[in-house]
Amino acid sequence: MTTITLAHPDSTIHEATAAAIIRVLEANDVEPEIVVGPKAALGQMLSNGEVDLYISAWLPELDSDLLTSGVTPLGHLFNPGAYCCISQEDASVTSLTDVAQTTQNELSRTIITPASLQQQVEHMLATYALADAGFILEVMEDEQALASLSHKLGTQERILMPLTQPCFLFHQGGFRILTDPKGGMGKEMDARMLLRPGLAEELDRDLMDELDELMLSTKVISAMDYAMRTEGLTADEAAESWQRGKLLPR
Repeated sequence: MTTITLAHPDSTIHEATAAAIIRVLEANDVEPEIVVGPKAALGQMLSNGEVDLYISAWLPELDSDLLTSGVTPLGHLFNPGAYCCISQEDASVTSLTDVAQTTQNELSRTIITPASLQQQVEHMLATYALADAGFILEVMEDEQALASLSHKLGTQERILMPLTQPCFLFHQGGFRILTDPKGGMGKEMDARMLLRPGLAEELDRDLMDELDELMLSTKVISAMDYAMRTEGLTADEAAESWQRGKLLPR
């Protein structure tokens, strides 16, 4: 049996993505050895040839620094992106262009912001002149921000919710994605696997083709994240549920 060292950052989203890919590897008689750690450290290991496969780089902007000499992108797994949402599906506001005109009674001026999205949300505030309308950021570590946003979804308070998709909250629902005609939150990205230098020439061609053609979607990863966070499934169990067609309603 061939062994491949697979690396992913320490987050449920990347763990879920890796679990889906691991099932493909195992079906092709490849045994994965898993390395989890900070993105920068894993990127250096990939460049040095210490890990074989990195899951997953969000390109072209967020993880472009991982594309060092000889590192090869593979596949198009899903299209992650940053979005600004509003916490009630029936809200009259449907676009970020309308947010500045809302009153404080209609919409809280405090935007709970995951630290990883601070730059995008600051750009969105400037793009739509929301700071001039009294909106401010309350930046929290990502997990703390997600917990706070999830809690507020169960209240009557109407808030803006900056979120990265995929995320378990998109599977949970109960809110609306606001349209972003000026691109204040940035463009959709492309989630790709990265191969260490030289691996593309070493891997079995049929396996390479299967990995290259694998499509997961943000809906699948959000559902896996939800199952892991709220239903107690392991990443492998969530991946099996997806593979058997049990994860999403038909």
